[in-house]
Amino acid sequence: MFDSEILALAEAVLDAYRARNWKLATAESCTGGLVAAALTAIAGSSDVVERGYVTYSNAAKIELLGVPEPTILAHGAVSPETAAAMAAGAARRAGVDAAVSITGVAGPGGGSAEKPVGLVYLGIARRGQGGRSERHVFPGDREGIRRAALIRGLEMLRDAAV
Repeated sequence: MFDSEILALAEAVLDAYRARNWKLATAESCTGGLVAAALTAIAGSSDVVERGYVTYSNAAKIELLGVPEPTILAHGAVSPETAAAMAAGAARRAGVDAAVSITGVAGPGGGSAEKPVGLVYLGIARRGQGGRSERHVFPGDREGIRRAALIRGLEMLRDAAV
């Protein structure tokens, strides 16, 4: 299901979290749970992976992650503010040491001049800290955009534990 590059990166995340005795959560929109799936494709990941949220709708982001509705109304679901709030909400609600979030426009439709297809915001939050986010515009089709977001999400999780 996942290629060797993704599985090696997922294993590196799990190793880094095990070394610190940390737990993690994911909050995904446009990737639909790919980060959680890549991590849990590895046997024994349950000692690190606490839970994954697939919050595709705005309502799910608000209800499950506690993203403030005014944040989504003011900035949109695909925004640095929402990505940071998703990560912080996942970390807080799951009671984990770190959480990653991904929200974006994977295409092929749904893009605009302001928010083109390929625009993805990823967030990361650590226990007791607010979330931060980063912006990417990944090239390619839906599959390529989602793959790039998956890889960057795993990298962000790994880097949060070192």
